[in-house]
Amino acid sequence: MEDKIWLSSPHMGGNELTYVNEAFATNWIAPLGPNVDGLEQDLARFLGQNSHVAALSSGTAALHLALIILGIQPGDEVICQSMTFSASANPIAYLGAKPVFVDSEENTWNMSPAYLEEAIKDRISKGNKPKAIIVVHLYGMPAAMAEIMAISDQYGIPVVEDAAEALGSTYNGRAAGTFGAMSILSFNGNKIITTSGGGALVSENEEWIKKSRFLATQARDAAPHYQHSHIGYNYRMSNICAGIGRGQMEVISHRVNQRRANHELYKKELAGIKGISFLDEPEGFYSNRWLTCILVNPDETGGKTREDIRLALEARLRVPEVQLRRGHSLDEGHRHPQ
Repeated sequence: MEDKIWLSSPHMGGNELTYVNEAFATNWIAPLGPNVDGLEQDLARFLGQNSHVAALSSGTAALHLALIILGIQPGDEVICQSMTFSASANPIAYLGAKPVFVDSEENTWNMSPAYLEEAIKDRISKGNKPKAIIVVHLYGMPAAMAEIMAISDQYGIPVVEDAAEALGSTYNGRAAGTFGAMSILSFNGNKIITTSGGGALVSENEEWIKKSRFLATQARDAAPHYQHSHIGYNYRMSNICAGIGRGQMEVISHRVNQRRANHELYKKELAGIKGISFLDEPEGFYSNRWLTCILVNPDETGGKTREDIRLALEARLRVPEVQLRRGHSLDEGHRHPQ
């Protein structure tokens, strides 16, 4: 039997079954229910900043609804971080819009404010002012939100934070996911907390969250029969899955502390190896360290590359999720810097 080291496996906190069993006992098995309401309230309290939350089927669904609520139309351009998982950009394509990819800065591995402004100026000069900016807090490290929000305000372009990996992270003491017009969270099985599969849309704008719930439940009108005046989606979270999330939220602080401890352990154990570096926290940045990643400089490792390291690890143990991050592109997209 092969040993397996999973990249980011789920861990139960202890009370998940209590909430799930309660759902069965009260016959709240379908989407919506007390656990969904409770999870939304738990998240709103945790995030602060007068946040309102809609629990949904995935972070991707949340991002899709965010762009719909912002009025993104076919042919519109949406700025998106280039170094990210494909789900950050896919909802742009769902709506027939075009991504404008912006590269990352060295300090955070997230969207470079300088490249962001360069991209906005370039697109405006060509008559295509972007309609939204999707900023990712990659691996749990917050983006440089002060600079990014200043640019957003200057050009009047709303920010959607992809905080799928950043629950528990903060920027200048404020929770990641509470800076933009809207933000999204993910509760996939590998995230800092899980609902088996799920996500959430977050905003200070309560009307937007109400609209997201309406759209996520097939946009059914308030009528005595089935009546639908808008295109809707089946994006709401199951009451059973939300029960798992409620149990997970009880231990979120422990999860963050443990991930941060893991990160420090890796730094300590690998400190003597030349050519390997970690992503440090700039002043005011607090990462949940959802994933600990390294940079490999072959000039300092005797020519050893990240691919050499990956193959060596997989030859010693069965490691099914050693991942290398490459750039993401979609047809007809743009890239900054060129």
